[in-house]
This record gives sequence, structure tokens and C-alpha cells, in this order.
Amino acid sequence: MVLSHARAALAGADAVVDVASRHRATSGGTVRLAATPTVCQGLLPALLREWSERLPALQVRVFEGSGEETEAWLAGAAADAAIVADPPPDTVRGDGHGGALLVTDPFHALLPQDHPLAGEESVHVADLADDPLVLSPNGCERHIRTIHRLAGEEYTPAHRVRDLGTLLSMVQAGLGVSILPEVSRSVVPDDLVLVPVTPHHSRELVLCGPRDRPWLPAVRALVDSVARGNPGPPR
Repeated sequence: MVLSHARAALAGADAVVDVASRHRATSGGTVRLAATPTVCQGLLPALLREWSERLPALQVRVFEGSGEETEAWLAGAAADAAIVADPPPDTVRGDGHGGALLVTDPFHALLPQDHPLAGEESVHVADLADDPLVLSPNGCERHIRTIHRLAGEEYTPAHRVRDLGTLLSMVQAGLGVSILPEVSRSVVPDDLVLVPVTPHHSRELVLCGPRDRPWLPAVRALVDSVARGNPGPPR
């Protein structure tokens, strides 16, 4: 009987500590958030607006880098959280729960509006073989490789461009076509179009904390905010 009461008291104390930590998280603090360029430019603006409304005292400092850089920053404690693509199933936060799925992000062919395939409902990757392939290695290249592998097509990129703005400018200039995720749609200029590419392939973008150390209360607050109401990708 005494043991059961003691356990109940400890559980109650733990709950009080958790509530207090969540209160401190929403009362202020800064989260260093790492993400790739397409996520920073296509998905993050909506998230930052959402967080500024729901958690006005919490500041988010964004670190933009490649997929490898963002993962290294998170592992090395340079970042407190990251938006990662297809994290392993055992990615957990400090309280034992998984990170928050932000969006399932399909890939599209990026074409000039006057391209012969620009008006199609979808484009097979084999139909792009005659165009030079311009791509970003910032976390997207492995997915583009997968699309070519699924199609049984040779993967021969003509140009690798880290800066998304430069990639868009090169496609505008007629130097090739590209394959980009859906989250890029909001930054695609009017003279370019995104067309679903086949074989269909998508990635899952997940907001999470580090795998090997406890999450900051402020990170839990961000994740909980997303879990309560995902703002989704910009349209």
C-alpha cells in the first residue's frame, strides 16, 4: 500500500517538473534549427509564422546547410533541432516519443514553361534524358538517384548547384532541367513549372531533436506545436 502511494507521488512530481519545463520553454529561449535550402525557402516560412503566433517568446535561429551538414550539426550539438528527410525509425526525442512529421514531399520535374513536356500531367524521367540535368546536392541528390534507379535509367547529371537561386536561374537560361521536391513550389518563378515525375517518389520531412541526448524543452514545445496543428506545405 505504501509503495503504491510512493509511486503515485513520484509520478505526480515528475508531471509537475514536466509542466514547469514546458512553461519555461514557452516563456522564452532560442532554438538553433538546421535545415536544407529547399526546406528553408519552401517550408520554413510557414512554420516560422506559425511558431511566432503560438510561441511568441520563443526564438528560432535557422542554420541552412546540406543534408550532411544539418545532420552533423545536430549530432555535434551545434544545432538543437533539425528538419531531416526520412530519419531512421528509432529517431526519438528526450521523452521517448518520435519527431513530428511535417509533410510527405513528392518530387517533380522542373521545366521552362515553353518546354515540350511542360503541359503534361506527369513526366517520366526517361523523357528528360535529352535535357542536361541540373540538380542540387543539398539532400535531394540521393532521391534523384533513386528515381533514376527505379526507372532503370542512367544517372548522368550535367551540373551540381548548391544554391537554389542559381539552379532556378540556370533552368530559366535554358541550360537544362531539374528535379525538385514539392516544398520548392513557392520559390519557383512564373516562367518555370513543376510537373510530377515518374516513377513517383517522395520523402518525409520530420522535425526532430538529437538522437543521443535529451531534447531541450523548447524543442519539445516546437514539436508539440506542430503535432497539434501542422501548417503544411505552402501552396
